[in-house]
Amino acid sequence: MGQLTGLFKSENISYLKSCIVPVAGDSNSMLHHTFEAQVIIRFVPGITFLPEGIQKFLYPDDLGVGRFIAIGIPHAGFWAPFVGVAEIVFGALLIIGLFTRLATIPLLIDMAVAFIYTKWPLLMNKGFFPMFHEYRVDFATTGLLIYLL
Repeated sequence: MGQLTGLFKSENISYLKSCIVPVAGDSNSMLHHTFEAQVIIRFVPGITFLPEGIQKFLYPDDLGVGRFIAIGIPHAGFWAPFVGVAEIVFGALLIIGLFTRLATIPLLIDMAVAFIYTKWPLLMNKGFFPMFHEYRVDFATTGLLIYLL
């Protein structure tokens, strides 16, 4: 309980307020929070794509070549490992913050192809809400990638 009461000391409250509501004209505070937001916005799609790419190699029947064959992607033996490597490399670049804008382009293409082959048929066969339920994480990830452009 003693640690909790230490949170409410006046200097801690002032610090927390400055984090939540930056003082008008305090450009250092605003820049600091903008940087933190950029890191989070890069990290979320990066940490989504990196393990997805790895899993294309760990579970090729379910998530790699087998999945690509099942959803009708031609030349699945080439494209599944290619996409896996792209997701690993460009996901890692997003996480570490190198070539962020460039890294988003192949990942957006990846998302567009995934939408065409997996979500479009769902939209046509079952309607908007079932498709959007399946697409919600992809939609959020795509939005973050578009923002990073």
